Amino acid sequence: MELKNKKLTNDEFYGIQKEILTQWPTGADVNFEKAVEFHQSLPENKNFGKKLVKAKKEGKTLVQPRAGVALVQEHIDLLTYLQDKGGADLLPTTVDSYTRQNRYKEAEVGIQESVRESKSMLNGLPIVNHGVDACRSIINELNTPVQVRHGTPDARLLTEISYAGGFTSYEGGGISYNIPYAKNVSLEKTIRDWQYCDRLTGIYEEAGVSINREPYGPLTGTLVPPCISHSVAIIESLLAAEQGVKNITVGYGQCGNLVQDVAAIRSLGSLTEEYLKRYGYNDVEVTTVLHQWMGGFPQDEAQAFSVISWGSAIAALSKATKVIVKTPHEAIGVPTKEANAQGLRCTKQMINMLCDQQLSNTSHVVNEMMIISAETRCIVDKCFELGEGDLAVGTVRAFQAGVLDIPFAPSKLNAGKMLPARDNDGAIRILNAANVPLSKELIDFNREKIEERAQAEKRDASFQMVIDDVYSISKGKLVGRPWK
Repeated sequence: MELKNKKLTNDEFYGIQKEILTQWPTGADVNFEKAVEFHQSLPENKNFGKKLVKAKKEGKTLVQPRAGVALVQEHIDLLTYLQDKGGADLLPTTVDSYTRQNRYKEAEVGIQESVRESKSMLNGLPIVNHGVDACRSIINELNTPVQVRHGTPDARLLTEISYAGGFTSYEGGGISYNIPYAKNVSLEKTIRDWQYCDRLTGIYEEAGVSINREPYGPLTGTLVPPCISHSVAIIESLLAAEQGVKNITVGYGQCGNLVQDVAAIRSLGSLTEEYLKRYGYNDVEVTTVLHQWMGGFPQDEAQAFSVISWGSAIAALSKATKVIVKTPHEAIGVPTKEANAQGLRCTKQMINMLCDQQLSNTSHVVNEMMIISAETRCIVDKCFELGEGDLAVGTVRAFQAGVLDIPFAPSKLNAGKMLPARDNDGAIRILNAANVPLSKELIDFNREKIEERAQAEKRDASFQMVIDDVYSISKGKLVGRPWK
């Protein structure tokens, strides 16, 4: 099937669905009419998207952890603890690595080992293996909306079972769950596969069931300039809207500079709405999510809480609709439920203290929003140009040309030539734009900001700055200074 940004026809969608539902035995339990009936039986407070829209209208920032274990009852117990003891406003179901690679046989072995060992031997919940009824038991046992979070290039069967199981929010996209996650996966294929996931979302919407979709914002989580992650979020939102998605949460990974991070969240929401309306998608609800620091964490718990608090302050001051919370065990490994709850309570405390304060109208933030917006428009508009009006085609060509270039991504489709570095204030700038199509004025601006740092540090602006910046937070600093 030729790639194009056009809503899948019923013949195309249902033709693919017949094959997808036979990939694992639990696919046979997917029944659309019964799924719609289950969704409609749920109280409104369990609908993820509706809770986000309500929070946006009220100016509130909701908190959400990451969490997932192999067995259903243990997963319910974990989420109940985070709901009751952590005060989570929204809950996750993080999927295991085998499921993300469509390796359901290995996931089944992991389930059996988890039963034998009486502890989770997988790093998440294997939704496909457990099936529809197990998912519904999770939704029924909790009072809080639950989202599926994963990292799957081909998530079609996972999406079918998740939606039939009653989950009302789903993360991912054809770019954000490919380029930062995989090495050899075709971008044409992942965009097509996620068109299927988004069309399924649209079919539920047409049946009166609201399901929230969230492109994965942080990408590689390492020195990603806001204009790069914004461009991917906007593109994935437009591709999703074409398939009928009506509720979208666009995300951004905290970079560390207060002004830039607040400006990034503020501009992300407005830019996404701008592009959706420009291309005729006038009935899509847009909300935002800030991901707390995605880079290296200090091993010391007290220092880790400081990093969490900083991210919480950004979320509150930017009025992000929700924030994905880290834990004080981030540098150690899989956190305990107690540590996960601590991260949530820490975040909530900071948000509650800052909820009435404003920062987004200051001149520094407004100026930074203008820079980020101008850079993002350069990239997104070039993608449309490369595709001769077709964004799906343009996205593939943009990666081929290095117009879209994600720092430190493992995919062989990614050029890896654009080079970011922090400026003297810790904001992420572009050291070498390569083929990213910024205007001369924007290239000069980025070069000047990095040169200010180079002069302050009495060294040349070079790749060594990038290396120093990657390791800086774990060493207790934001900017990788040569003398610290």
